[in-house]
Amino acid sequence: MSSPSKRREMDLMKLMMSDYKVEMINDGMQEFYVVFNGPKDSPYHGGVWKIRVELPDAYPYKSPSIGFINKIYHPNVDEMSGSVCLDVINQTWSPMFDLVNVFEVFLPQLLLYPNPSDPLNGEAAALMMRDRPAYDQRVKEYCEKYAKPEDIGAKAEDKSSDEELSEDEYAASDDEEIAGKADP
Repeated sequence: MSSPSKRREMDLMKLMMSDYKVEMINDGMQEFYVVFNGPKDSPYHGGVWKIRVELPDAYPYKSPSIGFINKIYHPNVDEMSGSVCLDVINQTWSPMFDLVNVFEVFLPQLLLYPNPSDPLNGEAAALMMRDRPAYDQRVKEYCEKYAKPEDIGAKAEDKSSDEELSEDEYAASDDEEIAGKADP
């Protein structure tokens, strides 16, 4: 059997090659973002989320940590932290599963079939059980407000443009000093 680090690399490469946009958080292969689209035939269709994935040292023997970065209205997702309550990921994880399973099976199933009897968001669970059309409408409002492609793109661009801006400002200040000395 291959080592956990080899398996981590293989699963990450497989995820990158299967049409998911993956953005590494740091130099290691343990933390990254994945762009995830809401499944068709659900009120989440059209929504786009940035999902943070953390792979534990013992991956694939221990499940990845999954969380939504931009807001989502769902009984099994904590609205403030974005953490996911998903039985397959949290309790019944098996080394037979991989990262592609998370994004092609587990998360779509979570959005298609919420479990209001095991909520992290009690308000969403109560609304879903009391008035499904109103719940679906609230989901669509959240998608419109927080889960557009520009919402996830803007966050990624803000980080890099801040870094670029500070580097540009640093470089510009050096250029001005040099230019000032050269031009009497």
